[in-house]
Amino acid sequence: MSHSANAAIAERPASTLRGARLPQWSPWVIAAGSLAVAVAIGLGAGLDSKVQWGLIAGLIFLVATYVIAASVEGRRQAKDRIATGLVWVAFLLAVVPLVSLVWVTISRGVKVLDVYFLTHSMGIVADSQPGGGIYHAIIGSLEQVGLATLIAAPIGILTAIYLVEYGRGKLARAVTFFVDVMTGVPSIVAGLFILSLMLIFKLEPFGFAGSLALAILMMPVVVRSTEEMLKLVPNELREASLALGVPKWRTILKVVLPTSIGGITTGIMLAIARITGETAPVLLLVFGNRFINNNPFEGAQQSLPLYIYQQYAAGADASYDRAWAASLTLIAFVMILNLVARGIARWKAPKTGR
Repeated sequence: MSHSANAAIAERPASTLRGARLPQWSPWVIAAGSLAVAVAIGLGAGLDSKVQWGLIAGLIFLVATYVIAASVEGRRQAKDRIATGLVWVAFLLAVVPLVSLVWVTISRGVKVLDVYFLTHSMGIVADSQPGGGIYHAIIGSLEQVGLATLIAAPIGILTAIYLVEYGRGKLARAVTFFVDVMTGVPSIVAGLFILSLMLIFKLEPFGFAGSLALAILMMPVVVRSTEEMLKLVPNELREASLALGVPKWRTILKVVLPTSIGGITTGIMLAIARITGETAPVLLLVFGNRFINNNPFEGAQQSLPLYIYQQYAAGADASYDRAWAASLTLIAFVMILNLVARGIARWKAPKTGR
């Protein structure tokens, strides 16, 4: 190769794909510097809200990342880093309130949360006095949510099977439309509907009435989640079963449902988590009870959301502590349900050979 060709190659600019790159620890340094600058700006401007400090830090982080990356790596790589930074900022915006909520609930809920609190009812304890517990509310919530699940889950699953496997024509479109409408129905409307029936038949408040309202709220969630899971089952599995002469109902029972059981179970648990925290229907239909009532078909009952509302509305220090402890119990209850659902989904999922 001639000397002039070597000189031309030497003068050729380096490829941008192999250009200089920022070290891996640079985002952490930029984030720390942005946080320090945001704190200084917040203190200097007299901003008391830590949320404002965080937003300022996020904005400074994005601007600093772009400027530094553009000067070292080029604009294309800087835009990529900005996109990554936006994802992280959005992630923190979603996680920080959640962590804050859990931290406040735990820090304030553990004050009175003990075995006595979980195994005793309010009884004759006044809301302004210390003591009492949530045993009666736990019993009421378990019975009301359990009965609502027994009603809504089978109906929702069967409705979804009809829409996916059999539904054609006007009837299927009408069912889909009403499911969409029911998805947006406020909980107070479901409670008022059951309350109107109770007034017609002159019934007193009782736990099962709350279960009926909760079932109305739970049904469309189960239908929608189950419908989406059934649509994910490959049609080849259905066709292979039908080609062997297996009836359609048996194909659904032995092939389609086992394949999607994990997603269906998760959808049911999400629906349970939604109705577990409902207060308005319970307030209208169950009415609340300071004593233990194990019979959901007779007499007023208590539930955890209603208990939290009533204790916080009482306005006393002792009632505030009980409300936070009950909130922590409710969160733990929903978390345990989700863990159990994941275990059942993994256990029931079809095993694939190696």
